[in-house]
Amino acid sequence: MSSPAPPSSGRSLPSLLSAYSVKLNRAYLLAPAVAAGLLAAVLLFSLVDFSAFSAAPVAREALPLPPVSRSPANASALRPPPPPPHAPVHTALDTLGSRPPEQFTALRDAYARWDAAVGCPAFAEKHRSWSPDPAALQDPEAAPCGELRLPHVALAVRGVTWVPDILDGLYQCRCGMTCLWSRNEEALADTPDVVLYEIWPPPDTVSTRHHLAAAMAAPRLVTCNLLWSWVQRKQGEPLRAFMDIEPTRKRSGHEDIFIGYHADDDVQVTYAGKFFRITHNYHVATHKRDDVLVYWSSSRCFEHRNKIARELFRHLPAHSFGRCENNVGGGDKALEFYPDCGDRSSSEWWDHLHCAMSHYKFVLAIENTIADSYATEKLYYALEAGSVPIYFGAPNGRDLAPPGSYIDGAAFASVEELAAYVRKVAGDPVAYAEFHAWRRCGVMGGYGRNRLASLDTLPCRLCERASRMGGRHAPNATVS
Repeated sequence: MSSPAPPSSGRSLPSLLSAYSVKLNRAYLLAPAVAAGLLAAVLLFSLVDFSAFSAAPVAREALPLPPVSRSPANASALRPPPPPPHAPVHTALDTLGSRPPEQFTALRDAYARWDAAVGCPAFAEKHRSWSPDPAALQDPEAAPCGELRLPHVALAVRGVTWVPDILDGLYQCRCGMTCLWSRNEEALADTPDVVLYEIWPPPDTVSTRHHLAAAMAAPRLVTCNLLWSWVQRKQGEPLRAFMDIEPTRKRSGHEDIFIGYHADDDVQVTYAGKFFRITHNYHVATHKRDDVLVYWSSSRCFEHRNKIARELFRHLPAHSFGRCENNVGGGDKALEFYPDCGDRSSSEWWDHLHCAMSHYKFVLAIENTIADSYATEKLYYALEAGSVPIYFGAPNGRDLAPPGSYIDGAAFASVEELAAYVRKVAGDPVAYAEFHAWRRCGVMGGYGRNRLASLDTLPCRLCERASRMGGRHAPNATVS
């Protein structure tokens, strides 16, 4: 009689036991030995974790968790778990209008209700699959370290107006490179590799005009190559960097490195950094006004901006500070309206605009010019003040701002439609709180790279560009 075949690993434990029972009936003389083997097999199978061979995962008992308080202060702990991956996610703004309108002023209460109704996991999942257009912002980490030619670059700051002195200093940059940024060429940056001009182009502009006048007086004596050599730097002289981040940005024709707000420029500088506004009062109110919904302040009275403001203010209660469409009795009313702003060292309204706008649920933000990637402090002031911008500006603002952080004014067919939407949000604490979820949940989208491409990081990024070119040792430009 042949011995029984070894059990297959794919058969279940009950079927294996049944097969062995048949063999035992036929070979009862071997009962003691077979019984011992059967007992050993049962013990062996009891030690095997069959979940490793199963196609479906086996649920395991969860580790005990500490008890969760059911008090309102811990409402965020009660938020629902995140939805399954790739499932449609509906958050508070998707259901705007389904909740009865109500007045509210306290931000923390609105946040607690949003935590319980939506929560950060759902918000993060909703925006997980979306990524900003990489063409909108330069990647400061993209250049290989092997392209750097100088381990240290000295940069002299000349001809600037609003670039703050606080940027001066020695920086430790990527790839082990260091960068000295200084306005003092006598004691500190005495042998610069690159010089920076911000409002005035490099000084060769003046000499160029002189040479062009001479060329026109004696055109036969001057060639195109000679004219070019007059305006280009020579090897051994520092590279010339020119920064123009106005909407009409334009190269001067005499710089080696051009700095603008667009990703197509040699070095990009955005308005999203902190160094554009280091002297303002950053006190932020904890409660929002419910009687006046919109804040606006402007002192450059462009008609297209004034028209938008006038139309919107016909449908929404608003306060307008500054010189344009002022309806608060003057431009110096911020401290009178809001004594909690506290700092009276300056009576200028713009030194307190962060504090003033933080008292309003919405801030009207209208750019001087509408252009791709041209998003200025008008957008970022409102975000940092804890308000929701009603934004008219860069068409690709979604690539620059945090996800779900602002209302795109241009997306509405009319001012009336926009105003109706703002009123709905203003009367729904759960929906309003969702405009702040990016900050509370740490969901930055393109805003993270936007900050990395701002003035805050310009010293290292400009020095890296100069290092890749060779600094003052770079060859002089030639005509192709």
